[in-house]
Amino acid sequence: MLGPDLINVVRVGCGLELASKKRLIETLAGLLARDHPRLQAETVFEHLLERERLGSTGLGHGVALPHSRMKDVTTAIGAFVQTVQGVDYDASDGEAVDLAFALLVPEEANDEHLRLLAHLASLFNDPSRRVRLREATSADEILQILTAH
Repeated sequence: MLGPDLINVVRVGCGLELASKKRLIETLAGLLARDHPRLQAETVFEHLLERERLGSTGLGHGVALPHSRMKDVTTAIGAFVQTVQGVDYDASDGEAVDLAFALLVPEEANDEHLRLLAHLASLFNDPSRRVRLREATSADEILQILTAH
């Protein structure tokens, strides 16, 4: 389900030093906009922040899933960041977040969007996958872990 159209090595950050939730979301926004012709990092950042204002997208266990709908997106795209140390993310379990997957979907996204969010949540619910993601030392390795069935 996490194919190359959704996430690729260009949109993966590994071993990043980020000091805050804002900087984490800003980094994800930059990765999402990096290889998309119609997206600007600042606009993506604002959309992701707007969604966070509705409630934290921290899933628990050090994982966050910031997401938003955007008119300039025609198909779902994602970005992933692994940080050296966790950042305070207002997650329901109070744990700092060191793994974050950002997702953008079309404005008119339907049940497919919800299924994708559910799939990502179940993917990050696997303790062994979280450990492997935390131990990964390259963007390529992270991508392999994310896309493994």
